[in-house]
Amino acid sequence: MISFIVPAHNEEACLGRTLQAIHASARDVGQPYEILVVDDASTDATPEIARHNNARVLSVSHRQIAATRNSGARATSGAELFFVDADTTINPRALAAALRCLAKGAAGGGAPPRFDAAAPLYTRLLLWWVLWPMRVAGIAGGAFMFCTREAFQAVGGFDERLFGAEDAVMSWALQREGRFVVLWRHVLTSGRRVRGVQGLRMLTTLVRMGFFPKLLRQRSQVAKIWYETKRRDELKLTDSPATQVFNAIMWLLTIVLLTGPAWNLIPWSWTPANGSWGKVRFGAQILQCHFGLLLWPCAYFLLRHLFQQTRWLPRMKVAALIALCLWGAWSALPGVLWFWPWLYHCLV
Repeated sequence: MISFIVPAHNEEACLGRTLQAIHASARDVGQPYEILVVDDASTDATPEIARHNNARVLSVSHRQIAATRNSGARATSGAELFFVDADTTINPRALAAALRCLAKGAAGGGAPPRFDAAAPLYTRLLLWWVLWPMRVAGIAGGAFMFCTREAFQAVGGFDERLFGAEDAVMSWALQREGRFVVLWRHVLTSGRRVRGVQGLRMLTTLVRMGFFPKLLRQRSQVAKIWYETKRRDELKLTDSPATQVFNAIMWLLTIVLLTGPAWNLIPWSWTPANGSWGKVRFGAQILQCHFGLLLWPCAYFLLRHLFQQTRWLPRMKVAALIALCLWGAWSALPGVLWFWPWLYHCLV
């Protein structure tokens, strides 16, 4: 029996499509399955839509994703647990790949998500860029995560002390129980939370949590991103001039972030400091240095994971990532320390 657990809070806009994709994928692999929608204090038609799409409904009032997923896992009977977000569309190939990994002895895994076409282009590029180190570190997002019931019970489920990043912590916990697989197959998830200024709010929140991880245990710090959002408003792609200007700025910053290392391959003689390209190169590298500071908290989280890991192959991967993060962060630090005194001197 495959058990699909779908946590949902006011997800009437997306839930029907999600459940239909689960039914189609499960029928394609040809195994018995059940779908449980864990309705977490919804005030819209979420439970009715779930029942209309032949899913069982469990009503809870946690308003916390980790506790909601755990309640769903305890209320199901399958030996293989699949956690699917209510705004995520899975496909038969991803499901079949996951089942093959479990059959070969994996403790768990996940499939990387892709944003739908309505999400701004810069967010899709940033997500692609972030997924590569996540794959090496063995981290899967909560949009599509799976594990055996035995491994789930061994690690105690999702950490209910956390209001965010519980999926990353769960990924690391499952790695202690056996092989954890990040699939090459993707699933499609909604980009509603990154549209317009919501994207900036999410990015700034993630940065703050990176430098101050204790914020993950405070509901108030992440509530506006994950717990108090307006679902219907999220699904409306705003075409206001302010949003378009913001998206253009973020697109430019994303291009700088992704292409910044390429400037090191160009001789300085080709980009004189007083020329246009020299100024572009200067701005790009200064911005790249500031982005590099984010590697310090990344190295910290990876170091904590390294000491908790019990298997040698994941240890070697994490150790290599730590070394890479420290090298990048240390290389960026002199540029930041030089820039701000220089800027102050120019202004005064």
